[in-house]
Amino acid sequence: MRLSLKPLAPCTVGNGGGGGEFSFPRYITARAGTQPATFSRRLMEKKGSYNWEGLLKEVEGEGMHFRGNSRLVNLGKRWKEYQGIRNWDGLLDPLDDKLRGEILRYGDFVDATYKAFDFDSSSPTYASCLFPKTAILDGAGFPQTGYRPTKNLRATSGIQLPLWIEKASSWMGTETSWIGYVAVCQNKEEIARLGRRDVVIAYRGTATCLEWLENLRATLTPLPPGAALSDSMVERGFLSLYTSRTSTSPSLQDLVREEVDRLLQTYGDEPLSLTITGHSLGAALAILTAYDIKTTFSRAPLVTVVSFGGPRVGNRSFRCQLEKQGTKVLRIVNSDDLITKVPGFVIDGNDAAEDHDVRVSGLPSWIRKRVVDTQWLYADVGRELRLRSRDSSYLSSINVAKCHDLRTYLKLVDGFVSSKCPFRPMIKKVITSYGARKVG
Repeated sequence: MRLSLKPLAPCTVGNGGGGGEFSFPRYITARAGTQPATFSRRLMEKKGSYNWEGLLKEVEGEGMHFRGNSRLVNLGKRWKEYQGIRNWDGLLDPLDDKLRGEILRYGDFVDATYKAFDFDSSSPTYASCLFPKTAILDGAGFPQTGYRPTKNLRATSGIQLPLWIEKASSWMGTETSWIGYVAVCQNKEEIARLGRRDVVIAYRGTATCLEWLENLRATLTPLPPGAALSDSMVERGFLSLYTSRTSTSPSLQDLVREEVDRLLQTYGDEPLSLTITGHSLGAALAILTAYDIKTTFSRAPLVTVVSFGGPRVGNRSFRCQLEKQGTKVLRIVNSDDLITKVPGFVIDGNDAAEDHDVRVSGLPSWIRKRVVDTQWLYADVGRELRLRSRDSSYLSSINVAKCHDLRTYLKLVDGFVSSKCPFRPMIKKVITSYGARKVG
């Protein structure tokens, strides 16, 4: 039995009166059929008090795989809504099940970047892709996506290395590394399900020594000359990784522009979307990529960012520019993840774009002016789907690394119903309580 969540109404738990059934089955449907999976008293008594642990595992999804093409449904003419054309209004709380499936699907594309990356610093192929370009998704364990990778993407650090690095281990001075890929939906059935041809750009998070150093360059810096707004600023390290190049390695920006231009020429006359997704550092690069595409290509289609555990990227002017150009950003945020709270300070979400009296969250008034005058004043972008590790019963411990892990994010999305009713803890509480009464 496989369960899917259908957030049709706020989660309530009845007392079993009348029909003798609990009233939470509206969120649960059996994948084997279309009927609601109800927990009647007769069924629960048949399970017996000796089998409560098994029932809890069944409800919590232990040993089950909630993701995969079997769960995905036809988006049809509503595909633009799920790509954020209306800023996901009415789809996030409670979380629409179709949107959940799409978020998890894009999360798998990001997961593939980690599984395809060579993390072995002693390997001669360190920081490269483990698989041939066309076999990235197959090699990473995602063979049936319907997408074909068309371009490897590499990022180069702009940090000037000291001479002593040459005598150190070679991995410390790795300037350019494989950071992701571009893939195009080629499967006719998947194109029909999606309602358009989709292009995915997927980025991994921080992996190399120089990438970590770039992350620490957390002050804001102006966007390059020619940017639409001269006062738009972004994090210095992220911009460096996106725009830096060497005599032998083009920049990530160059690679993205080249491939997007080719794809627009090839598929520009049909319904098309660009979805840029990433985790951690990759989430920041996804936002910069989306901004760059919309700025560079006047005929760019709908561009959507789906980010997981991303840090802050730019200032308020940068946020306003993203909104004006029509870039749609959905940020998946774990409240217990510290990475989503850095770098810098963030302005209050209620500030209007033209309001010059900036209020800074969490800071006393006597230092607000100093913060405004520095290069540390950031603004969150896009819409937010906020989750919490502490709401999930499957996490045995909560620590910095686990809260930031991509797998944690995907499990939280998979089990989330709404801000008022996290799904699995509520059902576990009900079943445990009923089981205790039966035993007593």
